[in-house]
Amino acid sequence: MNPDTHRLDRAFASTRSVLAQIRPDQLGDPTPCSSWDVRAVINHVIGSAHWATASIGLGVESADVDFAAGDFLASYDDCARAALAAFGTDGILDLTVRLAFGEFSGAEVLGMAEADQFTHGWDLARAIGLPTDLDPGLAEELLATTQKTITEAYRGPDGAAPFGPERTAPADAAPADRLAAFLGRTV
Repeated sequence: MNPDTHRLDRAFASTRSVLAQIRPDQLGDPTPCSSWDVRAVINHVIGSAHWATASIGLGVESADVDFAAGDFLASYDDCARAALAAFGTDGILDLTVRLAFGEFSGAEVLGMAEADQFTHGWDLARAIGLPTDLDPGLAEELLATTQKTITEAYRGPDGAAPFGPERTAPADAAPADRLAAFLGRTV
């Protein structure tokens, strides 16, 4: 495994373990992202993996595809493999990437993908009643990273900003719960 993509691989694995437990009758269930149900979060995690590889020039975005209508686990596996290969490409982490909301290095886009995949896995676990103490070591690493990179400029109302206002997690909260609270989820 490429050491540069180790955290992304762990984030995909964590979210995949949750996706594997979602039943078709849960697709309409609400999630901690109040404007998205389970179906929308599934579509987001698959779509955002495609977006991440497209943003670094090594993939194609998949607009308006309802991945949850088909074998979403196979679709997730495919996009995870593609993203891991793309971000493992020599020199990709030093690439300058121009996004609608700023200019970032390939390494920063990789960090966005890691946090996005892992946190939305937490959303899905919470939505379908699974334990949310997902990969505590990775959650701690992502929390430390996001506390440095997510500023108030990226926060706002659900559906209008990438992240909601920071929430307070209980003192004994698991690392994944603390990360979710930092990113605007009620824990």
